Amino acid sequence: MTTEAQDQSAPLVAVASADAVLRHPEAGEHLLTALERERAARFRQESGRIDFTAGHVLVRLCAARLLDVPAAGLVLAQRCPDCGLADHGKPYLPDHPGVHVSLSHTRGVVAAGAGYQPVGVDVELSARGGSLRAVARRVLTPAELALVEAAPEPDRAFLRQWVRKESLIKIGRTTLDTLGQVDLAALPLDVPPGAPLRSRFEDLHLIDWTDPEHGAVVAAVSTAPPRVVRLTPAG
Repeated sequence: MTTEAQDQSAPLVAVASADAVLRHPEAGEHLLTALERERAARFRQESGRIDFTAGHVLVRLCAARLLDVPAAGLVLAQRCPDCGLADHGKPYLPDHPGVHVSLSHTRGVVAAGAGYQPVGVDVELSARGGSLRAVARRVLTPAELALVEAAPEPDRAFLRQWVRKESLIKIGRTTLDTLGQVDLAALPLDVPPGAPLRSRFEDLHLIDWTDPEHGAVVAAVSTAPPRVVRLTPAG
């Protein structure tokens, strides 16, 4: 994945395998805070710990590229707006309040974003176990549901809308309880592999892509056009 020719101040978005992130020369658990290391240690499976660590490293790499500073100098924190606890919730950089960050991880694949404008990212595996469509009637509008059910691959179509809506949650435009009130029916469901598809939703810039390298469906949204970058070693 290469840098696109866009405004250099635009939000940066990256997606990579967890293994590739942890091979980055700046990567390592030394980047994590004590609380992050404690949270990583709670995972029962090593794969979960790796995905968590890679996601928290990749978001630092994105912010470091944006700010032109070493990743080791960045502290990442989280705080839940509902309960106030610091072991989950929206991530932020305490020392850089003008920078917005977002991260997501699934089995073996992570995504992250950083920008001077609000940014949200989400990633899911294209071939995931089980079906997300069990919640379709709760999170889709009637128009969206009709399009998903009419699609050649309904599960894949639903997954596309799901990552879009998750990214909207991450910039505060909706919540899990109000997803069914956000209508993305005007956006295309078919996103071929290759270059990200760019579209608009209200005042937001949305990018979608199908990443065959990682077998993932990705969405990112911001109030400015996001710029996709590669931050990890190729191969």
